[in-house]
Amino acid sequence: MTTPAVEVDQVRKVFGETVALDDLSLSFEPGIVYGLLGPNGAGKTTIIRVLTTLITPNGGSAKVFGHDVVREANTVRSRIGLAGQYAAVDEFQTGRENVEMVGKLYNLSSPEAKRRATDVLERIGLTDAADRQVKTYSGGMRRRLDLAASMVGRPDLLFLDEPTTGIDPASRIGLWEIIEDLVSGGTTVLLTTQYLDEADRLADRIGVIDNGTLIAEGTEAELKRQVGGEVVETRVRPENLEKATTAICAISHHDAKVEGNTITVAADNGAMTLAEIIRALDEIDVHPADIGVRRPTLDDVFLTLTGKKAEDKKEPAPSGGRGRRRGR
Repeated sequence: MTTPAVEVDQVRKVFGETVALDDLSLSFEPGIVYGLLGPNGAGKTTIIRVLTTLITPNGGSAKVFGHDVVREANTVRSRIGLAGQYAAVDEFQTGRENVEMVGKLYNLSSPEAKRRATDVLERIGLTDAADRQVKTYSGGMRRRLDLAASMVGRPDLLFLDEPTTGIDPASRIGLWEIIEDLVSGGTTVLLTTQYLDEADRLADRIGVIDNGTLIAEGTEAELKRQVGGEVVETRVRPENLEKATTAICAISHHDAKVEGNTITVAADNGAMTLAEIIRALDEIDVHPADIGVRRPTLDDVFLTLTGKKAEDKKEPAPSGGRGRRRGR
């Protein structure tokens, strides 16, 4: 039986009167990207800080590759890398110096730290800027440098806490490709994000956390099935809304959701239901401004499970742990 990459059993963490983690349990196998979704304040960063040995839980247990994060903290640190929500780089050093410094925290010799720094800077496309001071870097370049520093120790498990927050779309895509390359090379990744397209693209399994508790887990397809199957969305003129809704419900045999001039119903038979609705509307002389079949998205899942829309805002940096990275 394969030892889980991460095994969290009823972990509880309290800050004063605030319960950040409420008997949280989750587990996943090596070699995948595990995406952890949740609204602001759900506990995503807190569980990352527990698993990376930055804080100690008040209850329960957490293991990384079978090693307890409290009793075997040094062993855990030797097998992990962390890129937090904020780029943990020294802007007065060069990119190369930043990465080499982290390599030495992993107890690498100076020659080995230099060699690995050169390698990871090339992998993330920063070779040309490696010997410039970081204060000249763009936000996207700093995020890539932070990722390079987390990779220099060649971790078995890489923690990425909202790695693309605040960077431009092109840089996001570039980071996604780097993450995919890392996983294909054998690295396991735990990714927290509020960008649902990010989880959709990268994550093999997804956990949804809210109020410090795991409320749902599965593959992207499994989570979408919890929300329901395909739907037909039809937009009509206001004067046709009532009779179009009646006709559409008669075909779908489901109640409709009406928002503005858009009618949404479950489509048990997908494209066949769509064709029947088009014919029914034609018979009553209603010509839709727009109509089509849509599958549930992770946005639908998120809203259904948490009652909140996904937000693309930064969470406040946790006190005492901003950007902190630890080696052996």
